[in-house]
Amino acid sequence: MTICTKIFAHRGASRYAPENTMAAFKRAYHLGADGIELDVHLTRDHQVAVIHDENIKRTTNHSGLVNHFSLSELQRLDAGSWFHSQYNGEKIPSLEDVLQWIQHKHMTLNIELKTDVIHYHQIEEHVVSLIHKYNLEKQTILSSFNPATIERLNLIQSDIELAWLRQKRLKNIAYQLAAIGADSLHIHHRLLNTPMIQEIKSKQIPFRVYTVNKPKIWRQCVSQRANGIMTDIPDLLQE
Repeated sequence: MTICTKIFAHRGASRYAPENTMAAFKRAYHLGADGIELDVHLTRDHQVAVIHDENIKRTTNHSGLVNHFSLSELQRLDAGSWFHSQYNGEKIPSLEDVLQWIQHKHMTLNIELKTDVIHYHQIEEHVVSLIHKYNLEKQTILSSFNPATIERLNLIQSDIELAWLRQKRLKNIAYQLAAIGADSLHIHHRLLNTPMIQEIKSKQIPFRVYTVNKPKIWRQCVSQRANGIMTDIPDLLQE
């Protein structure tokens, strides 16, 4: 069985443009990435915003929790100048902004639901509804560190791939994936050097690896037949 290791731009091409912005996603597309990975939270007015942290302080010119702001308030902030002055005025996108942009592109979209610190009420339903609206079920992977989120997603839909994010070793992998309704694993690259990878391969469990920015680790992912990698620099790894 031949597996092509696909390249996902982590938070977009985040080495070259501010993470989780349309600028980063567009850069990833032009660099030829197979897909993009992004993170979502829920706003005060129950809109799905694309941003990594629970607090907006690191990547905008303001501070506070995402769910204390409406989407329109968030989109008035500057989410680019922290990275470089050429991105002054770059906005926090909504998930719908991204879906509208990607729907006719040959790219896979990995949406990570950031529910491991704050569990946003019905964020799973909001995300799934948007994916269905744009008919992107087969083009999308939903992932989370929170197994309860995977369980919830499994209950409310059946046509989108669900991936469980893991930083630590896991035993009885196939059983645990089945118990929460996950289809695949997204693992930290350190887990490539543990016995866990042998169980993943022996059970033929689809897996992707994050965050891979060194050619040595990328080659290891390919040799282990990973289904994909998440990287900040998709063009370097393509070369």
